[in-house]
Amino acid sequence: MSKVLFVVPPYSSWGVEVIGTWPPLQIAYLAGAVEGAGHEARIYDAMNREGASFESIRAEVEEYRPDIVVAYDYLPVTGAISTAVVPAAMKALGLAKAVDPAITTLIGGPFPTFKYAELLRDPSGAVDIVLRGEAEATFPELLAALPGGALDGVRGLAFLRDDEIIVTETRPHITDLDAVKPAWHLLDWDAYRYRIDPPGRMASILTSRGCMMGCSFCSHRAFWRGDWRARTPEDVIEEIRLLVDRYAVESITMIDPYPTHDRERWERLLDLIIDARLGIRLLMETRAEDVVRDADLLPKYREAGVVHLYIGAEAGTDELLASLNKGNDVDAIVQAIRLAREHDIVTEASFMIGHPTETQASIDRTIEVAIRMNPDIAVFPVLTPMPFTPLYDQMQDRVRVHDYSKYNLSTPIIEPYDMTIEEVAIALGRCYMTFYAQKIPQIRALPDGFKRRYLLSACKEMMAAYGKHFSHLGAKMPKMHPHPAA
Repeated sequence: MSKVLFVVPPYSSWGVEVIGTWPPLQIAYLAGAVEGAGHEARIYDAMNREGASFESIRAEVEEYRPDIVVAYDYLPVTGAISTAVVPAAMKALGLAKAVDPAITTLIGGPFPTFKYAELLRDPSGAVDIVLRGEAEATFPELLAALPGGALDGVRGLAFLRDDEIIVTETRPHITDLDAVKPAWHLLDWDAYRYRIDPPGRMASILTSRGCMMGCSFCSHRAFWRGDWRARTPEDVIEEIRLLVDRYAVESITMIDPYPTHDRERWERLLDLIIDARLGIRLLMETRAEDVVRDADLLPKYREAGVVHLYIGAEAGTDELLASLNKGNDVDAIVQAIRLAREHDIVTEASFMIGHPTETQASIDRTIEVAIRMNPDIAVFPVLTPMPFTPLYDQMQDRVRVHDYSKYNLSTPIIEPYDMTIEEVAIALGRCYMTFYAQKIPQIRALPDGFKRRYLLSACKEMMAAYGKHFSHLGAKMPKMHPHPAA
């Protein structure tokens, strides 16, 4: 039996953790696979545990004395944001090696799956083995093979042997996702909180894996190889019931990139959640065209507890959407926001800035589009070419930042032809200032109730984080609209 320690490094970036802390779901799945194979697992989450640090990771390794230490390229709020955690993950694995060079160190996730050579040849020597792709079936086989060193027959790995990189066969995807269970009992549930009114314990779940859409900036299609698989609605509702009954979870984020792809399955899941009457709040993202398709189902969305719907608008023109291979149009986005609002579902939409052809005028137009579409919440991610996506190949000559920890959708990476990176950063602040200067009075004018309290609370958290993130821009930043009263 092996002792396996999973570490979540203390990475932080403005944006992803503003409104809450989410459990490291992908690591919980891997830990479940380890325990299912008869081994011992422990999760140390230094990203979300108060007061945790790299030094506390070192102390955890010294105390637990694991045989294997695992880190993952993954931000818990979404599988789409990858790469940014890699430097912190490498540092954590390096600390484990410093405690005991005999510890076997592993890393997995989107960036390692494709850029394994870069990690294996890193001068730190922090990584022994890379888990490539979906790893719940790979990891138990690896644990069985490690004592004898015969890793060549384990599909889904990359490792060094005599300074040669060995890449084993790609592993087929798991066909029965109902059989894969996260080790929820290994998490410190007090660490996971949704901060928005009403606050409460937060979980995240995957009801499906993968995405067949071709958005050029997203890691999902590359990592999941264009595949889409779903759990049965019956299995999902049992997991929700477990989270509510055993772990006192009050809010759940569905972090699937595309949970609504199969309408019949999606409606079945909504019906089961409604019938269960668990009083859970659900946050989710999906594609605008599916919201339009589901116009007749939106009452079920709301009755099932969907209170927050994220839509990746990304652009305000069909031409720009096409350039990102987004696969939808502006009209669908406008309709989706309107339909969700009619059913009292909070809408959040993202509008990307920082394209190579970006100008001050084009950013102003993006702000105008966001104001005209009028979602309840707008976010303005910076176009970030993850190093293994088609977007990176297209824009490689404009990439100016190579520190992967900055690949967090809130730091400019690409230098436009007609703007400096610093100007893009300043314009990012202007996007938030301009949108929320007109949005906050609208929210205050809402009748007292769930939506008003929810949005005022969200704005308060966002604006506090805004001030910290943009303070380094000093006098160049526009003055922020006063924080809303709680």
